[in-house]
Amino acid sequence: MIDRAPRLLLAMAAVAVAFAAADTYVVVLALPEMMGTVQIPISELQRAAPIVSGFLLGYVAMLPLIGRIADLRGRVPVLVMSLGVFAVGSLITALTFDMTTMVTGRFLQGVGGGGLVPATLALVADLYPPHRRGIPLGVVSAVQEIGSVLGPLFGAAVLAFAPWQMIFAINLLVGVVLAFAIAALTRRTAEQRDRRPWWRLDWLGLAAAVVLVVSFTILALRPGPIRRDLTWGQIFVPYAGDGIWLTPIGVTVILSGLALCLRCIFAARPLVDVRSWGASLRQADLLGAILLAIALGGVILAFATADPEVQVFSEQGPWFLLGSAVALVLLVAHLRRAANPLVPHDAISARPAWGALGVSFFIGAGLIAALIDIPIFARTTVHRESQLLAALVLVRFLVALPIGAIVGGWLSRRHSAALITAAGMVLAAVGFVGMAQWDATSLNDEVATTAVLLICGFGFGLALAPVNAALLASTADDVHGVASALVVVARMVGMLVGISALTTLGLRRFAVARDACLERGESSCGTAAALAQEHAVFLGAAGCVLVAGLLALLLFRGADTHEVHHPGPLH
Repeated sequence: MIDRAPRLLLAMAAVAVAFAAADTYVVVLALPEMMGTVQIPISELQRAAPIVSGFLLGYVAMLPLIGRIADLRGRVPVLVMSLGVFAVGSLITALTFDMTTMVTGRFLQGVGGGGLVPATLALVADLYPPHRRGIPLGVVSAVQEIGSVLGPLFGAAVLAFAPWQMIFAINLLVGVVLAFAIAALTRRTAEQRDRRPWWRLDWLGLAAAVVLVVSFTILALRPGPIRRDLTWGQIFVPYAGDGIWLTPIGVTVILSGLALCLRCIFAARPLVDVRSWGASLRQADLLGAILLAIALGGVILAFATADPEVQVFSEQGPWFLLGSAVALVLLVAHLRRAANPLVPHDAISARPAWGALGVSFFIGAGLIAALIDIPIFARTTVHRESQLLAALVLVRFLVALPIGAIVGGWLSRRHSAALITAAGMVLAAVGFVGMAQWDATSLNDEVATTAVLLICGFGFGLALAPVNAALLASTADDVHGVASALVVVARMVGMLVGISALTTLGLRRFAVARDACLERGESSCGTAAALAQEHAVFLGAAGCVLVAGLLALLLFRGADTHEVHHPGPLH
């Protein structure tokens, strides 16, 4: 590659990661409008849970498989394909006309968005030696957290001027542009260029794709002028029954989709080389990936579909967790027997490698407390009537996160990952202990509140790059993709389990405080009990991050991430 090409490629991948991260949070503001589109009353919020859990399921459950494919096939092809899947999911979501299509679109967005993370982290490891990875890893971590800040703001800006579908239309445009830009940069800088002339393009496959997109768009939007036309309106009249897929336009969608699939499978030079990707899936251990996806999916569905204010996990949670346990047992047995397992033998056997998974789990458990309970505390106290003002309190925490991530990456060039991670977790714990001292009027003191939030957010950010650096420095080059995926999965699972455990702790403290208040004969016990609940959550989160820091000190020893000499610039 030319001198600037690696940095440009990494920059585009980082932008893609930020956009996918923003999409994780953008649905928060758009959810009521999305529910209205699929005719779910706002009073039945629990029925909309699949819109959120569908994205999480795609994001987390498919990560290890995509990370392993990135090891086998290369980082750039996986980046391009992930952006393509993200764009397709955005298109389906934007054109949704029922709950099934909406959840399908969100699932595909999760698969594509999640696949960008391990491929980008592995790309950093490919482009930089261990002692120079700190800053680029910090940048990647920073843009991922910036996405969480910009997501709600982006959603609010779009919703102020356009319907919610425009959010996903913009996602579609960005995904397509970035996919073409990354592919073009790679072709331009590769030693072996693909010189296939334009007339050798799979025009039949392209025609089938265009017919599929156009017909699905018409099916989803059902434009009034077409429906009212005596001739063209017939395309919406079912051949039999009343199913939408039995109409002429529905059959066109099915046939064009089938034609595209067959073309991609059997054509000599298909639009999308399905056969090659299928071979990669088999080589990456598809069975192991399915078992792991079932195990992770059960955990996600058990916790993500619950109402954290009233229950630990959903009513079906025990069954989901039982299914996860069975799948996990089968996965362990499969990994021991498989010749080419999803997670290669000894891939994460080094202490800093598997230690990074444990540290990431407890970081996630603490982080979710900040993301969920800081706005709840604000709504409980000084911003009872404004969800927006309550959310803006959290923004101060989120702003410090990416700053800490970049600083942590820079420091990891000179100091050990163990010390930096532990220092970050101590700062986060200090912030949480400070929050546990807040009373009903503390948020009115802007200076003191901001200081606590900035300290806590900076501490979390400080630890992100060193954890990834310790993992990558302790694993072989050919497993960086799947290893990076596992550390992200550990963090996401930690967030799900953490919010359940900490909420349970808080609810018990709430009950004790309320009963004590009633015994004293006080008339207003609700606020006092709610404050006791949030204090318990913050203290529990402080305990989680201190465990993460302690584990880093014990397990990251031996991870050679800091610079011991002054190498030349990357070429």
